[in-house]
This record gives sequence, structure tokens and C-alpha cells, in this order.
Amino acid sequence: MKTFEEKWTAWIDGELTGHDLAEFEASLPDLGAAEAEKREMQKLGTFLKEHLPCRAMGNEEFFHHQLRERIASESAVPTSPSADAGRVCWPIRRLVWVGATALALFGGVTFFVMREKPATDQSQYLSQILNARVDPVVSPNATITMFESKEDKVTVLWVEGLQSLPSEFASK
Repeated sequence: MKTFEEKWTAWIDGELTGHDLAEFEASLPDLGAAEAEKREMQKLGTFLKEHLPCRAMGNEEFFHHQLRERIASESAVPTSPSADAGRVCWPIRRLVWVGATALALFGGVTFFVMREKPATDQSQYLSQILNARVDPVVSPNATITMFESKEDKVTVLWVEGLQSLPSEFASK
């Protein structure tokens, strides 16, 4: 199905006939204005043909013109199925290279960003129990047991029978 512009151009050039011509003229909102515009366009075409003739191409330009036409015709039609297969391999090769590069970048970033930092002597989260005694007046049956693991960097303070935490307990 032709667009309106294609039908318009064919109508101006006199290429519409029969049913197509009648249908197109019926679709125009103002046939008289369209006829006037058609005459103006035909006058313009005649004027341009008279005053802007096609100049003859020189030998060099004709040669370049022939080369351009040959290149266009060869690039438009594939020569063989093997030529198409060669074109498909390049994107796959590029995909492989891009994937390998992405994996290498990921590995490098992982190595430098995620590597474990050397352990310092004391962590900022380390808490040291300074005083572990219970006042017998406040809690006579209280017992305190401390477990410390340097490997896991954990200290556990087990308190049994303590009614309230004395003020002497402090951590730094």
C-alpha cells in the first residue's frame, strides 16, 4: 500500500490511472486547489529541466561513478554462504575477547579489593576486662569466670548469681 506522499507524487507525474486515480482524487479535501498545485509543480519541473540540464560527466567522474556502482552492487548481494559465515565469526570472536577481558578485570579487582588486610595487634572492637571481682556484700553467691581465646580474638565473661553489676566493672 502506497503512502499519501507516494500517491501524490504519482498523481503529479500522471502515473495514477483508473480506480487508483478516482480513489485518490476522492480522498483530496479540495480538488481544485490540488489541481492548481499540480500545474505549478509541473511548471517547476519543466523550468528546472530547461535551466539545469545534466552536465556530461568527464572520463574521471564516469570511472568513479562506475566503481561506486560496482561496489554498491557487490556489497548488496552476498557472494557465497561461506562469506556470510566469515562475517558471523567476527562478532563471536569479539564476544570471546570481551568476555575474557571482563573476567580478567573482575579477577584483578577481586584480588586487590577483596584481599585480607594484615591483622593489627588490637582491633578497635577489642574489649578488655580490667577488673573481675564481685563484692560479697552485694552478691554473696556470685561467681565470675573468664574465657579468652587469642586465636578467635574472643573473651567471654561468665557471671552467675550476680544481682547487679558493680561500678568497678569497666571496659576500655
